[in-house]
Amino acid sequence: MARKWRNKLQEWFVAHTDLPADVIMDLPRVTMIGRLHIYIENHKGVLTFTKEELRLSMKNGQILIKGRDFVLKTILPEEILLEGTIRSVEFIDE
Repeated sequence: MARKWRNKLQEWFVAHTDLPADVIMDLPRVTMIGRLHIYIENHKGVLTFTKEELRLSMKNGQILIKGRDFVLKTILPEEILLEGTIRSVEFIDE
């Protein structure tokens, strides 16, 4: 119940201020350049990585990226840059 109220308060705060939602609500920021690069900020860790799949933990679930010839170009505590041929990006709820 407390989580529901906190989410409502965060949504209201985002709607009534100029602050970005990803900062206030601890959401991931996903930036894709065509199907060649994907840059993800605010992840909570790598769960799986192969040449065909990257699965990242998020605050409220996971992000699953599928494709081929994946290479991790940059990996930092909360940021990741993936190169390869991206076929799909899926958000998985808890």
